[in-house]
Amino acid sequence: MSAKLKQLEDILRPVVEGLGYEFWGIEYRSQGQHSMLRVFIDDAENGIGIDDCEKVSRQISGVMDVEDPIQVEYTLEVSSPGMDRPLFTLAQYQSFVGHQVQIRLRMAFEGRRKFQGLIKGVEGDEVVIVVDDHEYLLPFDSIEKANIMPVFE
Repeated sequence: MSAKLKQLEDILRPVVEGLGYEFWGIEYRSQGQHSMLRVFIDDAENGIGIDDCEKVSRQISGVMDVEDPIQVEYTLEVSSPGMDRPLFTLAQYQSFVGHQVQIRLRMAFEGRRKFQGLIKGVEGDEVVIVVDDHEYLLPFDSIEKANIMPVFE
């Protein structure tokens, strides 16, 4: 996790959790003079609706105005993780063992950057994924992006 993401999480996690929601994760994209901050919130019992996102967005906006951790113009989005939820922590991978996942690595591993398969587990700081009957241990720090693949029956 970059220093900027860590700083933003340290500021925003207490705000989200103080409102009674689960802080799922954040994405921050610095794009010159205009950046994007996306905060994912969850509520396992009730789900997340637009009113929840608005409520959290108002609180986060106030805190961001005071703390001012992003020096350029940015867009704030507050969202549910959705069915294709991104995974940000090893604990999240562990809770989705048995689910299909798409993973993109920062650098190639065994000649590839993209993996799609079944999460088998977590061993230390590696995610175990099965792709076409082949098991891969992917270092957590090398994962750029990962999303659960929803299954429609």
